[in-house]
Amino acid sequence: MDQIDLFQSPSQEEDALNLGRFAEKAYLDYAISVVKGRALPDVCDGQKPVQRRILYAMNEMGLNPTAKPVKSARVVGDVLGKFHPHGDQSAYDAMVRLAQDFSLRYPLVDGHGNFGSRDGDGAAAMRYTEARLTPIANLLLSEIDMGTVDFSPNYDGAFEEPDLLPARLPMVLLNGASGIAVGMATEIPSHNLREVAEAAIALIKKPNLSAEEILEHIKGPDFPGGGQIISNDFLETYRSGRGSIQVRARWKIEELARGQWQLIVFELPPTTSSQKVLEEIEEITNPKVKPGKKALTQEQSQLKQLFLSQLDAVRDESGKEAPVRLVFEPKSSRQDVDEFASLLFSKTSMESSHPVNMVMIGLDGRPRQKGIVEILREWTEYRLATVKRRTEHRLGQVDDRIHILEGRHIVFLNIDEVIRIIRNSDDPKIDLMKRFSLSERQAEDILEIRLRQLARLEGIKIEQELEKLKIEKAELEKLLSDPSHMKKKIVKEIEQDAKAYGDERRTLIEAASRSSLATQVVDEPVTVTLSEKGWIRSRVGHNLEVPAFKEGDSLLSSIECRTVDSLVLLSSTGKVYTLPASQIPGGRGVGVPLTTLIDASGKMLYMLKGKAGQSVLISQSGGYGFLTGFEDLLTKTRSGKQFLTLEEGETPLPPLAFDLDSDLLIASLSSSSRLLFFPIEEMKVLGNGGRGVQVMALEKGEALNAVSIAKLDGLQVRVSGRGGKESLHTINEKDMLSYIGKRARKGKPVPVKGKAIGFSRESS
Repeated sequence: MDQIDLFQSPSQEEDALNLGRFAEKAYLDYAISVVKGRALPDVCDGQKPVQRRILYAMNEMGLNPTAKPVKSARVVGDVLGKFHPHGDQSAYDAMVRLAQDFSLRYPLVDGHGNFGSRDGDGAAAMRYTEARLTPIANLLLSEIDMGTVDFSPNYDGAFEEPDLLPARLPMVLLNGASGIAVGMATEIPSHNLREVAEAAIALIKKPNLSAEEILEHIKGPDFPGGGQIISNDFLETYRSGRGSIQVRARWKIEELARGQWQLIVFELPPTTSSQKVLEEIEEITNPKVKPGKKALTQEQSQLKQLFLSQLDAVRDESGKEAPVRLVFEPKSSRQDVDEFASLLFSKTSMESSHPVNMVMIGLDGRPRQKGIVEILREWTEYRLATVKRRTEHRLGQVDDRIHILEGRHIVFLNIDEVIRIIRNSDDPKIDLMKRFSLSERQAEDILEIRLRQLARLEGIKIEQELEKLKIEKAELEKLLSDPSHMKKKIVKEIEQDAKAYGDERRTLIEAASRSSLATQVVDEPVTVTLSEKGWIRSRVGHNLEVPAFKEGDSLLSSIECRTVDSLVLLSSTGKVYTLPASQIPGGRGVGVPLTTLIDASGKMLYMLKGKAGQSVLISQSGGYGFLTGFEDLLTKTRSGKQFLTLEEGETPLPPLAFDLDSDLLIASLSSSSRLLFFPIEEMKVLGNGGRGVQVMALEKGEALNAVSIAKLDGLQVRVSGRGGKESLHTINEKDMLSYIGKRARKGKPVPVKGKAIGFSRESS
């Protein structure tokens, strides 16, 4: 059914709407409503709609910084009744956030009472708390009645509300923002007011500044709770508007009696609380069995033992004197301080990555990700337009006042005649206008003057006021006619605001390496075996006999390596996994299921050992392959990473690690016993994996059986004869020359009785 009959009116059948188009339009309207009316801040004033309405409503209620605070319920009621007809709790939550000094770098609401804590405690009910505006809110509201912004009717047309607030500084950078819209999200970090003001001034003076030059003024984010930024470089993050910044808690060592010491954390990264850190340590030291598991994993047990061996006690001493004070006591005073700190930070959120995604509503009304230069440039354009409108508005007021005073001045110069006209005229307004060439507004003002204002002293005051207004008018007209004069005015105002509201940076920026959990591993030879059904074990030594397996199971792969090595596993889905040899359980028995060590996808096919600097040949039965570095295969996640792209019916071939040499050849063998050699330089290197390039041209129904590395000194091919009996066919150096060609060619058949199935291990 193509038409929606339910939405059809009898008189408008031609307006029937297709269901798909209706759903698309309805969802688009909803998405735009969320993006522009709820979740994203505006580059001009840095506020979301609900925040803007709260601040404007409080300003209209007269809740300035010096006013007596009122119950928060009154504010919420005014916001809901006049501007924001939504849930009262959502409006109150927005107001609470504006008042939290641990959420906003520069709170805009002065909250009295319980407004929550950094540990996640909620605010008291709105009937208990009180609120008013903070002094810094003047940066947004002081010019609201000066003709600076447009007003629109509220939801029922009874009141008007501002479309934007006349921000005197880039509030979108000062307090940042966080929100999730439809199809996009925003995460803007807060910054220091003085630094942002310096950058804005620099951009006004020199509009073509680059991101590097802007970052000479803005050193980086300045979070409400302080912390330490350890990222080496976030230029690209600020240039593009997207990235991440590494933040670490700040700590110190307190010396105690008898040589004892304790580690004190006094500042935490954003979104991290003392309660969260304590819960993380509790989870490590008292772990719970994961769903679907019968016991703790080896990783959980090892981490628990490590923490219990080094951490004696932890307690939260945060309070009024110290908003954050976490105390960590070591097991022994002889422990290394840096190693102790690294242990704590590497396994808790005291060192974390803070995302940056500077998405906002731009000057054009469209939501978009913006870099630091674009944000400041759009704000300066908005500020120039705002000050221009403020100047024009004030000029209009000055002209109107001058017009009135000029009329009054005529009265004082001709007071007797004016009185006579008023006493004797039937229509004094008309007669005054004719006699003294007055406007209707001037005549009405003269008729409304009180007798006390006819004193001689008032005439002197009018002349003085007229003189001042004419000077002010000349200055306003100069501002409007001279853009450079206007820019100087804005720069001066920014400098005054920076001096009045600026403060010192809270977040330390000091590059450092990320904390890692270094464990001492004894370097010894081991043999790692993996069974067909996925059981893995490690045994000390080399040249060992094949171990026993469970009934119905058999050996899949065995590798001799050392405990300091890392093994790479390749699955049937093309995913690679990394297993440090030291973490593979040893001892007697059949080992442990591989799923206890990694989150495997598909059947595990191959194990590979290698070393830094080695190359690895990756290929698959579809005839494609590539080269990569052994380090590129390594991954820290249990779930591994997708590295080899496979199409339906294709399977990976055994990977091969080798030392790269220009004299090497790639040897490829098809299922039809065709052989091809080509120079290794023709293979593509893919650091992030993929499908690769065609190794050998295959006919329909044919597959690639084997790929190997060879030198021009002979090669042995494995041949399967009658009854599956294997033999070796040797291709000498002279014969090899006839098989050399270009990559992606078909090669030549190998003259063997039987079927060539691969290359001997000795030859590869």
